[in-house]
Amino acid sequence: MRLDRPVLQVALDFENLSRALPAAREAIDGGADWIEAGTPLLKSEGLDAVRALKKAFPGHRVVADMKVMDTGAFEVEIAAKAGADIVTVLGASDDDTIADAVRGGEKYGAEVVVDLLNVADPVARTKRVAELGASAVCLHIGIDMQMAGKTPFEALKGLTREARIPVAVAGGLTSETVAAALEAGAQILIVGGAITKSPDIRAATENVRRAMMTGKAVASEHFHRYGASEIREAFLKVSTPNVTDAMQRKGAMHGLHPHLKDRSVRIAGPAITVVTRDGDWAKPVEAIDRASKGDVIVIDVGGGPTAIWGELASWSAHGRGIAGVVIDGAARDIDSILELGFPVFSRSVASDAGEPKGHGEVGVEITVGGQRVRPGDWIIGDASGLVVVPRERAQEIANRALDVLEHENRLREEIRRGSTLSSVQKLERWERVG
Repeated sequence: MRLDRPVLQVALDFENLSRALPAAREAIDGGADWIEAGTPLLKSEGLDAVRALKKAFPGHRVVADMKVMDTGAFEVEIAAKAGADIVTVLGASDDDTIADAVRGGEKYGAEVVVDLLNVADPVARTKRVAELGASAVCLHIGIDMQMAGKTPFEALKGLTREARIPVAVAGGLTSETVAAALEAGAQILIVGGAITKSPDIRAATENVRRAMMTGKAVASEHFHRYGASEIREAFLKVSTPNVTDAMQRKGAMHGLHPHLKDRSVRIAGPAITVVTRDGDWAKPVEAIDRASKGDVIVIDVGGGPTAIWGELASWSAHGRGIAGVVIDGAARDIDSILELGFPVFSRSVASDAGEPKGHGEVGVEITVGGQRVRPGDWIIGDASGLVVVPRERAQEIANRALDVLEHENRLREEIRRGSTLSSVQKLERWERVG
């Protein structure tokens, strides 16, 4: 494979060809070199996706991201006959499969790129597949791995230094990171969501191309992946519906209502858990002194109707920088709390309060709004409600929620152009049978 200049390959990871084709056109108009029929698109539409892309864009190389694992020659041949110029084969497959895939590609004029996804020793595998005839390799960090904060950059420089064939890189690349990938030696830059999830695909592609040509990062509002120290920042960029979607519709607390002066306010923080009895506000107030800035106090009152939280507790929590309070029970002084602007979520509102008797405990597992909450689990709240995210999955879910938001931004743009949600998603086609 001879490359005169760095290549921008756009991955079309759509489920419907009707969305992929316009996106490809916009990307090409923005400066994309190669168009990839992504694995989801191939699984959804079959090789007709490759046929359609090659027919629409005959002057551009079409990549079939088949991720071949067996029957190398056969799968490469059928992709090539459909119009693919390049076909991917998994590096984890057997040597004979890769060699056979190369032979099949030679017969029909297609080149084989070996995807190093989850390969333990990318350098050694690259040397071997080059001997077997592969045209290039791809250092690939999968989407699920990206959600945990993994990037390809740690291994990229070492791989390009040793490789004798071109190296492609894929894994969350954006206009802010492609320049670094080029500097590390990559020759094929594979960009997916940072282009295809953008409301303006052409402009997004132009930004990536400009970063490649200048060697300087071009700022992007979205498409970042956040690390363990940035969880709060990530959660505050998304809505609770985004978070529940990221959790496969799980985690939502039910029956609790927001009391927010500003309906655009969002809260996100680790839980300080409290269990108490109806009307007993001692432990909830004591929890304020045990909480840290940015924490969310979550109180299990079993739905009791007597208030255990009011204006003075809110002033105390507000002064300590606590993000908000969640009460599976009653709150009072709502007018004063709204004026203060301290976020409170409660099952009910009542004027009467009980006495500080001291029953209950702070820092134990509780159940609030039908959801289990442990100390340190993340609580996300806004005008739509509340979601609890297990602490061990917080970074992953934050990044997945951002991915949901980014997908919705693109869908919104397609609807704005005159489509509808049903037609964009082709819902009738994907309705479950039986």
